[in-house]
Amino acid sequence: MLLPCSLRLEALPIKNYLPQKISLLYRLLKIPAKFAFWIYCRKLSVNNKALFESKGPLLIAANHPNSFFDAIILATLFKRPIYSLARGDAFANNFYSKLLKSLNMFPVYRISEGVENLEHNYSTFKQCEDLFARNGIVLIFSEGRCINEWHLRPLKKGTARLAISAWQNGIPLKVLPTGLNYNSFYSFGKNIQLNFGEFITEKDIDTNEAFGKNVTDFNEKLKSQLDQLVVEVDKKDKAIIKERFEVSQPTIKKIFLFIPAILGWLIHAPLYYPIKRFAWKKAAPYDHYDSVTVGLLFLLYPIYLLLISLLMGWFIGWYAALVFVALPFCAWSYVQVKKQF
Repeated sequence: MLLPCSLRLEALPIKNYLPQKISLLYRLLKIPAKFAFWIYCRKLSVNNKALFESKGPLLIAANHPNSFFDAIILATLFKRPIYSLARGDAFANNFYSKLLKSLNMFPVYRISEGVENLEHNYSTFKQCEDLFARNGIVLIFSEGRCINEWHLRPLKKGTARLAISAWQNGIPLKVLPTGLNYNSFYSFGKNIQLNFGEFITEKDIDTNEAFGKNVTDFNEKLKSQLDQLVVEVDKKDKAIIKERFEVSQPTIKKIFLFIPAILGWLIHAPLYYPIKRFAWKKAAPYDHYDSVTVGLLFLLYPIYLLLISLLMGWFIGWYAALVFVALPFCAWSYVQVKKQF
């Protein structure tokens, strides 16, 4: 029998690994991540950019179509640090566990990852509640698992339990329904539509009712908003997908960027295509192709730029430092003019 989340949290010993300060690694990576985002993504459309300035306590309740790339986008765009809930099996290795926690990620386990691991979720939920008490921001993917599709799947109970537990403990938490929509899950250069709904607060739920009814009522309210924020398209309907996501590019822009775009493709092909083949082989069957590709490019691109600048330094001296500006511009140019579908 499931008890209310707040009761179960108090009944269990909590191992507190919640950092009191935002990790240095998170801060350092956020700077280049903002820069890389505008190279990898052609166009970002947001219905309410003011929400990027949001303060806590806040729970971002999002759909989950594109693996950890979803979390990267939101963590990059929001001004304040975001703590994300991630699948528990990624924390099995001690080294990766420490790395993920230093990136503000907490594990959430599913039954498929072992019933014996489910009790660790209580610790994670308690840490989230501690964050809310300190006006923190937490991201949860309310569908539970990632599937590359334009469709809102049934919502799990975790989002409701987190919110209701916080309200029962006197925390003025706000829940922000969030819809992430991509023109493609396999092509480089994304058109992204990021849609925010209206805040769900304690006044929207009668917390004096039974816990089970509270969960049902909350999920109904969250679903009613996400239905309006998440694009619903059959993945086979290419014409509708193109109509919903295609971005018009002025002819003069295409002409101006044509030459740097060609250079961008030629210079970056030795890096991009091996990564693409590797990610397709290892991650595509699990709907993680995009995220693995982005992650590897983010890690290896600075090294690639450094190697090219050192090579060119033999011929043109310190002017080779311009590589760190010229090559990213050429990459951005290619993303702007390449085919979108």
